[in-house]
Amino acid sequence: MSEVNTGNLEGKVALITGAGRGLGREEAIQLASQGARVVINDINRPDAEQAAHDTVDEIKAAGGEAIAVFGDCAEPADADNLMKVALETYGDINIMINNAGYCRDKTIFGMSDDEFDSVVRVHLRGHFINMRNVAAYWRGKAKAGEQVYGRMISTASEAAIFGSVGQPNYSAAKAGIVAMTMGTAQLMIRYGIPCNVIMPRASTDMTMQGPTAAMFAPPEEGFHAFDPANVAPLVGYLASPEAGHIAGEVFVVWGNQVNRLKRPEFGEAHINPEGQQKWSLNGLHSSLESEFGEGYTPVLDGFSVPPQ
Repeated sequence: MSEVNTGNLEGKVALITGAGRGLGREEAIQLASQGARVVINDINRPDAEQAAHDTVDEIKAAGGEAIAVFGDCAEPADADNLMKVALETYGDINIMINNAGYCRDKTIFGMSDDEFDSVVRVHLRGHFINMRNVAAYWRGKAKAGEQVYGRMISTASEAAIFGSVGQPNYSAAKAGIVAMTMGTAQLMIRYGIPCNVIMPRASTDMTMQGPTAAMFAPPEEGFHAFDPANVAPLVGYLASPEAGHIAGEVFVVWGNQVNRLKRPEFGEAHINPEGQQKWSLNGLHSSLESEFGEGYTPVLDGFSVPPQ
């Protein structure tokens, strides 16, 4: 088996939203270490701007290339500007990593319209606008007969699968990201551009507050399984030439583990014993009770992290 060239992204240009801190920062540093020129996007807020500048400085100090572009990833004008600056500065875009997000946690009983809409806006709409812009750019190049190197990586969460009692907004947004990326993957593979999803478990601004803070806190000693740096190598790999054949996949990544999420499949079909006709209530009860009778667990008890 051949080895991966650690400089396999030399000359490529990567856009990463929410890249001043946490996962985005580690992903930016990873891609820069592989030779990519990195465009770091974060919100135009003093703390975020400082964090982004610090990440740029760290990349440059290590001999890499990076710039910071500030703006709201879910605002069309700001997303357009992100692409404009990237193209003016580096001449191309090859890798799009959507990472930006935030939380406003409450149960379904008490969540306001704004608390729902604002989280969905940043996560789902933020992914959509930047995916659309970059996908259209790559398709335009391909239709013009140009060779295109493109990679798209979306950031979801296991909350998209299991739900999260205190995060109906976040869970819905992340489920939407998975579905949108799978559809986009089916389209973009026609142009040789793979799109994939990661579901990271990591200590970030979002997980280090509220009830999850203790779970994701670093240990007093030893390996920190939830260090966001542990997620970055998978992103670097999916962005690389070696992973160009991997598309439409979802990966759960944390610590020293990468798990490919199996594609959904149907369970055994229940067939109406009365033949080609509409089910009766008694018929449904008789058939389904065999599957949902004694021993059936009615609902998963939320998202839980296995012991380290």
